[in-house]
Amino acid sequence: MVQAKFWVMTKHFDGFPKNSDFELKVEELPEPTDGEVLLEAVFLSVDPYMRVIQSKNPAFPVGSHVVSDSGWRTHTISNGTGLTPILPEWPKDVSLSLALGAIGMPGLTAVYGIEDVLGLKEGETLLVNAAAGAVGSVVGQIAKIKGCKVVGSTGSDAKVVFLKELGFDEAFNYKTVGSLEEALRKASPEGYDCLFENVGGSFATVALEQMKNCGRIAVCGSISTYNDSTPQTGPYPYFTMIIKELKMEGFMQSSRQHKHPETLKRLLAWVKEGKLQCREHVTKGFENMPAAFMGMMQGENIGKAVVAV
Repeated sequence: MVQAKFWVMTKHFDGFPKNSDFELKVEELPEPTDGEVLLEAVFLSVDPYMRVIQSKNPAFPVGSHVVSDSGWRTHTISNGTGLTPILPEWPKDVSLSLALGAIGMPGLTAVYGIEDVLGLKEGETLLVNAAAGAVGSVVGQIAKIKGCKVVGSTGSDAKVVFLKELGFDEAFNYKTVGSLEEALRKASPEGYDCLFENVGGSFATVALEQMKNCGRIAVCGSISTYNDSTPQTGPYPYFTMIIKELKMEGFMQSSRQHKHPETLKRLLAWVKEGKLQCREHVTKGFENMPAAFMGMMQGENIGKAVVAV
């Protein structure tokens, strides 16, 4: 019998999450039956990365490494549904935790937003906010691979330094600039062809005014609004979108699962070639899951936030 630890939400968040919103529980798991596998978490994120430690499913031999959406758990019994094996050509000198980051969901999101939604072209100018995060940092690097000018907005001076190290043409700390409008105009006086939107709220309102005519916006996230107890309202930028003939599209990587295998191979190749750099913010210990989650929501991480179990 295996004892599994798991975190549950005791109540829905009222504003920003608190420690009291989470509870750590323990349960005994039965032995796997035919067709089942026992998963043990190695790294955890919003989408847990796991290995198979017992198996009665021939598709997943003991020792296999998989990605699974199983929640914040140390161990899970699975019938194999929804388990995604790590690429078989994964190099031994590349951390498997990147399967949760640049060579995982955040990387997939970056590629699809740039290629499928924005249709980013060589020579264009891209603006990305939350640029030092798991998605934003990959977005900027892929845009540079494609020969574009990249401007990143982020929330600390240390993150600005990080973005410059990644090759961003311009980067600024939105918390310390006197005027967001002026900072955007200074970074790219000619405006922006594309916006990769992770933040929403007032940032989006200001950024839309800086878009070039026929600009494109990929809406990936809205982190500035996630913890609002009262939904934000207005201003409503429809007139700007009409006059500038802007195109705005929301998207999720999960709707393109048929493209995942080939896209993951491309991301892995960029990492191996040194074209895609990966920074992780690693928290050690399963008991620190809530703290790691809240830290990520407050922007404490540079790159992908993961928990090493």
